[in-house]
Amino acid sequence: MVKGFVDVHAHIPAKEYLVDAGGVYHQAAAKLFGSSLGSISAPDMIKEYDESGVEKIIVLGWDAEVATGLPKVRNELVADFIKSYPDRMIGFASVDPNKGKLAVEELEHSVKDLGLRGLKLHPIAQAFYPNDSRFYPLYEKCVELDIPVIFHTGTTGWGKGLPGAAGAKLDYANPIYLDFVAADFPKLTVVMAHPSFPWVDTQLAIAEHKSNAYIDLSGYSPKYFDPTFITHMTKLAPEKFMFGTDYPFLTPSRWLRGFESLNLNDEVRNKILRDNAVRVFKL
Repeated sequence: MVKGFVDVHAHIPAKEYLVDAGGVYHQAAAKLFGSSLGSISAPDMIKEYDESGVEKIIVLGWDAEVATGLPKVRNELVADFIKSYPDRMIGFASVDPNKGKLAVEELEHSVKDLGLRGLKLHPIAQAFYPNDSRFYPLYEKCVELDIPVIFHTGTTGWGKGLPGAAGAKLDYANPIYLDFVAADFPKLTVVMAHPSFPWVDTQLAIAEHKSNAYIDLSGYSPKYFDPTFITHMTKLAPEKFMFGTDYPFLTPSRWLRGFESLNLNDEVRNKILRDNAVRVFKL
């Protein structure tokens, strides 16, 4: 049984992701969070997580080539980054859904050959609507492979503050589109990443309505959570929420300090920091 905390949303802290694949978009995000874009080695990352009592970390890939023209983070890099800590790190692939059949093939390769255990998609960066039937073969493959999908939802630091946000459009990440996905694929585990400002009420409704839909709490310090969000998280549906940071933009120590300020009871605290992730991700 997992004993420590589980961070379900960390990015690979490598130059290939932070600089090469992020460009001005990640520079804007780093400015928002007050973080740097320096690479972090796997041992240094583990040390940082050890100090915060986090036992397991889901490390996410990245591919937004079609919409941005920037290079992807090869899923082989994610697999290589985590291989020294197989008991601590769990790798999730990313594919650009706009690549169609090639995306489906890349996902299958990433799971069957590289040992990655889930999929991360970012509708804003990848410029796609998740409920477009063109992307349904990708979800069908996820069901076949028995892996979960984490979708970015809500506003984003990706391009924040740039003129026109460098073309990034928030509507792609409205969680209402995931209501279609969760309904059409009842065997698919759908995780909505981040409190979905400005669609928090929609996100909460979907999570409570669909048994296969969940919320990861990354990207915000808990001290900034909406009061309605906190009510659902602590009283109405605590089984639906999971701890996540958005590392390295938001560190585990910083997120957990904010979480402690909520003064939750032990049962709710343990569900959010560990137990829900163990159940949802079959850890």
